Amino acid sequence: MLSHSFLYRKFAGMTAPCFLITLIFFVSSCSEPNEPVSSSYLVEIPDPFVQNKLLAKTINLGNALEAPNEGDWGVVLKGVYFEKIKEVGFTAVRIPVRWSAHTSAEFPFIIDPVLMERVGWALDQAEKNSLAAIINIHHYEEIFSDPLKEKEKFLALWKQIAEKFINRPTTLFYELLNEPHDQLDAELWNNFLDEAIDTIRAIDSTHTLIIGTAEWGSISAMNKLILPQEEKNSIFTFHYYSPFQFTHQGAEWVDGSNAWLGTSWNGFQSEKEVISLDFLKVKTWARQHNVPVLLGEFGAYSKADMESRIRWTQYVARSAEQDSFSWAYWEFALGFGIYDPDINTWREPLLEALIH
Repeated sequence: MLSHSFLYRKFAGMTAPCFLITLIFFVSSCSEPNEPVSSSYLVEIPDPFVQNKLLAKTINLGNALEAPNEGDWGVVLKGVYFEKIKEVGFTAVRIPVRWSAHTSAEFPFIIDPVLMERVGWALDQAEKNSLAAIINIHHYEEIFSDPLKEKEKFLALWKQIAEKFINRPTTLFYELLNEPHDQLDAELWNNFLDEAIDTIRAIDSTHTLIIGTAEWGSISAMNKLILPQEEKNSIFTFHYYSPFQFTHQGAEWVDGSNAWLGTSWNGFQSEKEVISLDFLKVKTWARQHNVPVLLGEFGAYSKADMESRIRWTQYVARSAEQDSFSWAYWEFALGFGIYDPDINTWREPLLEALIH
């Protein structure tokens, strides 16, 4: 029997009518005599450019399911958060998940069902509020320090995730891995992402994939990324925190960042041009590869002055929109956050900078 993956790759890119007619003929001619043709093969592959519009205004639900355990970093997801996110005009949520810390120690690396159900609950909340949702593999620290040792587990995670969520609507997106770096360099990452795509597509041919770069998801590794030619249902993503000494001033996890305190972003033409030129590089690369673009993370830490944060956030968001990028702001709550969970209110100036 032909695999879903084989059929997906053979016919990806066809228009829907051509796809269905050709696929029916192909499967019928290749089947054994009297072998029934499964209707499960007759699946239309979404257009990733249309899909990307669902992510137009996305918010990252950071520091919750990406923590070692939910709540460890001060954020526990609540149903009301999804309602509030929808009310103010966001179209999607990105849900970072630390799957790697919640699996069995040996193959087949079974994911803790408690975490799996919790992610399912979050997806239910997104669907209930008509929000698209991205789930990823986040903070998989072990794979960055010893990629080859962790490769089997990485693929096993995606196999289980694809099997669990295959019947979810196509408003669900799979992001392969957050910010590959360290020993998982660009060359090795090309190999890993290719096998991850094969693993997912053997199970699920319809959910749109989101693929980022090595070197912390930055544009520095963009020209080193090799997208499989046969994969026609994917979105390219990059993260943007430039200038880093502004966006990460005083960040406790960045060595030497206290020396940057007081760095402002004034919206001078020279400052804007740096961002515009960086985005032009992304836009040009994406056109060459015929993929839509998601700006998957951007934000300025709370220790920067608020006026600078507003100017920078607004300029980055509007620039992304002008270049037809969808965007996902980092983050909902805590250090970069636009929502204060302690008093249950939005930080209105930042919210207005994003949602206009």
